[in-house]
Amino acid sequence: MNKTYLAQTPLQIDDNPTNGRYTQLFGETYYQIAHYDQMPPFFMSLVSSADHWLFISSTSGLTAGRTNSNSALFPYETSDKITAHSDLTGSLTMIRAQRNGRYHLWLPLSQQYDGIYQCERHLYKNIPGNKLVFEEINHDLGLTFRMAWRTSDQFGFVRSCWLQNNGDDCQIELLDGLQNLLPYGATEQLQNTFSNLLNAYKRSELDPATGLGIFALSATLTDQAEPSESLKATVAWQVGLDAPTHLLCTAQVAGFRNGRRPTPEHDICGKAGAYLVHNSFQLAAEETKPWHILADVNYDSAAVTHLTRLLKQDHANLIAQIEADIDQGTDNLVNIIASADGLQVSAQETTSAHHVANILFNVMRGGIFANGYNIDKSDLLAFVQVRNRPILATQAEWFDSLPDQLTINDLYARAHATGNPDLIRLSYEYLPLTFSRRHGDPSRPWNRFSINLKHADGTPRLDYQGNWRDIFQNWEPLALAFPDFSVGMIAKFLNATTADGYNPYRVTREGIEWEVLEADNPWANIGYWSDHQIIYLQKLLEVTEQVQPGILPQLWQEPIFAHANVPYRLKPYEEMLTDWYNTIDFDWDSEEATATAVANIGSDGRLYHTENGQIIHVTMVEKLLVLLLAKLTNLVPDGGIWMNTQRPEWNDANNALVGKGLSVVTTAYLRRFIAFWHTQLLGNDGDDFMVSTAVADLFKQVQAIFTTHQAHLDSGFDDHTRRAIMDALGQSATTYRANLYANGLETEQTAISRTAIADFLAIAQRYIEHTLRANRRDDGLYHAYNILRLDDDKSAAVDYLYLMLEGQVAILSAGLLTAEESLTLLTALRHSDLYRADQHSYMLYPNRQLPGFFQKNNVPADLVANSKLVAALASAGDRRLLIRDEADVFHFNGRFR
Repeated sequence: MNKTYLAQTPLQIDDNPTNGRYTQLFGETYYQIAHYDQMPPFFMSLVSSADHWLFISSTSGLTAGRTNSNSALFPYETSDKITAHSDLTGSLTMIRAQRNGRYHLWLPLSQQYDGIYQCERHLYKNIPGNKLVFEEINHDLGLTFRMAWRTSDQFGFVRSCWLQNNGDDCQIELLDGLQNLLPYGATEQLQNTFSNLLNAYKRSELDPATGLGIFALSATLTDQAEPSESLKATVAWQVGLDAPTHLLCTAQVAGFRNGRRPTPEHDICGKAGAYLVHNSFQLAAEETKPWHILADVNYDSAAVTHLTRLLKQDHANLIAQIEADIDQGTDNLVNIIASADGLQVSAQETTSAHHVANILFNVMRGGIFANGYNIDKSDLLAFVQVRNRPILATQAEWFDSLPDQLTINDLYARAHATGNPDLIRLSYEYLPLTFSRRHGDPSRPWNRFSINLKHADGTPRLDYQGNWRDIFQNWEPLALAFPDFSVGMIAKFLNATTADGYNPYRVTREGIEWEVLEADNPWANIGYWSDHQIIYLQKLLEVTEQVQPGILPQLWQEPIFAHANVPYRLKPYEEMLTDWYNTIDFDWDSEEATATAVANIGSDGRLYHTENGQIIHVTMVEKLLVLLLAKLTNLVPDGGIWMNTQRPEWNDANNALVGKGLSVVTTAYLRRFIAFWHTQLLGNDGDDFMVSTAVADLFKQVQAIFTTHQAHLDSGFDDHTRRAIMDALGQSATTYRANLYANGLETEQTAISRTAIADFLAIAQRYIEHTLRANRRDDGLYHAYNILRLDDDKSAAVDYLYLMLEGQVAILSAGLLTAEESLTLLTALRHSDLYRADQHSYMLYPNRQLPGFFQKNNVPADLVANSKLVAALASAGDRRLLIRDEADVFHFNGRFR
């Protein structure tokens, strides 16, 4: 039968601008982006109160799944591929509409058929962020198609569609559903490395009685000489369409596009799975036809059997159950946001919505306390079982005495009453958080996430995980919402820091993790991210003083903290100068010893121990001193804090600064830290402080160096005096670390007076403020990161980089500037290259014109004419080979400092 598919009128360019507004949809407030298709494609995430994850492009391409990327419903790909594959993965809708004897083929939301009809597209997202609606209005056909993505803890992912007839009666033939569904067992590696082989193992089946699609592997992919069945599946099903024809792959899609009627499919092997339904129905004027397609992952045979029974009931009742579960998920999500003070009433609706989003993503990173200040004894025992099994055994009577339910302050009091430092330490570190997931993004191969909300038996599971920057940055607002946990957050931070003054990479409920050298993994590099270390701690200290004034001095003297034993060994100062890109050795012997300790006692095995296996405890003052001294021994006057720990500082864009970079940002935050601590000391009386003798010795050395060179704070540092103090500080740190690495953490203690610490903080603050003042630019703004330049004549010079927003943020928060100086800076910032008037906001970096290819990798002839440089490059061999060309420019292969 010949049928024609024609547009009623030629396409007219839609001049309506893209714009946003709040509107009511389905009885809820949504934010609408009108004509979103006139914008470049953008990426979004859909959240849920359960373990769903969904990343989606404005082209409607998406990836989704449960818990992590190895339990994916659609392939877990990078954002560019998700955007480009919108017609291959996820939703597929084809509509043949008959009006006045003519048939019209319409593919709403598809990129393939843009321009065929006069259409407009709008996008809607609700305020909690768990519902997303795509809308296409076809003015030629008088039809409106809406498609929503929502989540249900019970049923999985809910794709709901509504087809509305805006004209006269219309006959509709529909092909709709999901394509490129993954079976259970399709891990991320199989998806991206063995995708074609994975297809060969796919089997898609239909249960004719219920219309349930079952997508599984005929066997697991393995090269082992053993049988390996695949006993779980992905499932998909629909409600709302009566007696549809089901397709399990996309082989007949082209035929439908060309007018052929699909034939049912019941068992498809060796092809990518799809769940498509074909249906015909009459649509009266102003009538709307709804239907829903649902899909979920990781179903075993019992779950599939239970689902088939549900599908045999009345569809109206089933739809009511689906909607009720979706509503329950929304309520749960709103409760999570509310418990972290995420709901507010404001005259600015956008401000309130932004606050909801900010809090939501904060708790997704850092977690939310599961039951306020109430804790469950059974979960506490599970926590200690993982952290330190011996303490669970030796203190069994104490643990038995705990009630099944208690508050966190009750736990602290009971632990303190024992006087046992490990019980006190673990009580503070017990943070009953949930909803957290390690930072994840499909476009970043080094990022992983796992949304662990339930145990295998379905009971709630408390867990949090993330790199230390994400965790502690997001705990700052959480501490304001749950102030009684603020000391515990500080304890977690301090116990995760090392005896040489740095943080390991990741922080989890189970303890800490660090990166290990992996020869075949370009994203696995050892080193410490330390640039923002101080400010994250400082924010927690300030919040604690704000919400629990006076509690910090009570903890200064208590030996209830520990040092993390990360097997990174910073090289001696002189070796750092020789090769400042490779400043850390990995101690494999320490790594193996730590692994043994973890196997014997739990994750507390990653802390420093005595020879008989007892955890070494230190005071809060010692922990704070170690962090401060680690920064001050890397101070380059006028330049900033030397970034020599082998990892990018602040973010990955600063990879090139590692080794030769100087952070004014950290210097500014160090000023805030020192001033806060100094104020605390002056406001509290007490005895001298006991710290490890090695730390006391380093303290005295740094104090002596600062005293010796303090005259230059008035007269100024030249390149030689700057190098002299830099060398002295570097050697003092080398001596301290050499003793630590060779002999371990010593238990001998030495007293330091309050007066000595106060005097030290005062002189350190002078050095810090001198450096900050030296970094004021001529335009009234401040440098953020500088470059260290060392010469053979024992000099250290400071070179400057371009303007960065981070430097202005840091100096404004340092507490150094007066009100007038701050106003001057803000005025200059508004008139700088960082300001974008079109967005009324600021960029991290100016939009600079970077050099082209021919401007790179060459050295002007007059510079190379320097015989010393020529000799140095020539002596380096082929890696520094000079080539002279007609333009009198010397090119070289390799790099130089």
